[in-house]
Amino acid sequence: MLRAGCVVAALAVSCTVAVAGPAAAAAGDGCGPWTSTLVTSGAGMLENLEFDGAGSMVLSQSAIVGQGSLLTMSPDGSRKTLVNNVNGPGGLVAQDGAVYFTTGNSTVSGLFGIADGSLGRVDTSDASVTTVADSLVMPNGLVALGGDRFLTTRTLADPGLTVIGRDGQTTVVRRDLGTVDGLARSGRNVFVTTTFDLTTAIHILDADDLFGPVRTITLPGFGPANMADDLTVGPDGALYVAFNAGGKVVRVDPEWGTSCDIASGLPLTSAVKFGAGPGWDPNALYTTSFLGDVHRLDRVSGGPS
Repeated sequence: MLRAGCVVAALAVSCTVAVAGPAAAAAGDGCGPWTSTLVTSGAGMLENLEFDGAGSMVLSQSAIVGQGSLLTMSPDGSRKTLVNNVNGPGGLVAQDGAVYFTTGNSTVSGLFGIADGSLGRVDTSDASVTTVADSLVMPNGLVALGGDRFLTTRTLADPGLTVIGRDGQTTVVRRDLGTVDGLARSGRNVFVTTTFDLTTAIHILDADDLFGPVRTITLPGFGPANMADDLTVGPDGALYVAFNAGGKVVRVDPEWGTSCDIASGLPLTSAVKFGAGPGWDPNALYTTSFLGDVHRLDRVSGGPS
């Protein structure tokens, strides 16, 4: 699952802009109207999505009971199984002809500290699977740090951030950011959402200094009612955040901290990503949900931008 004037976490500010309102239009912050189109439904409990760059969307399909799987979906909505019998698939990162994925992203594992999670790698050419690291507790969000290193989140009991090294060794780098969940990266900035804290936050860390200072954006609403999940960085440099319990997608300006809702009525939205690769519009935002739906969001032509 799950800033102008923005300074360290203890001094975080909260800023918001109404959807498509005059202030938003004047600020040119992309809060104009967006449309939502259903791409597919009935795909199971979807935790995350990624694009392999070769024409497929990869989906983490979880299960309330039993094993999940990794699916691939074509732009026409047709689906195939990429990897069967995956225990609690979570975050996804595509690079170098492969998709990296976390396993063990389950509530039971998170609450009781069960180290049954792993980071796996599936080759998209032949679907061969290798294990990069194991003995992880509820690895959820995932982002590449470079140099064959990855960063993942642990959301529930003893939440924090863990670096996975090129040799598969793991190092916990922070436990002071709350119930961390989604991860995204742009340049040296790593963006982290919180899910169950009373206040919804996006923390901004330096990828080269993960122990260093943190900037924090706080978002409107009661944290557990928002339940911010995964997020992504758009081609416009803005952050797009899935609100799982809130059933919406929120756009956040990472510099000024302003935010607006760009889509609502999307129950249990779990992840968001802009299209990449043949057949997927790089200006369209795609969403997954626990209800098994994939939606495409498009900014209305001629609307405020």
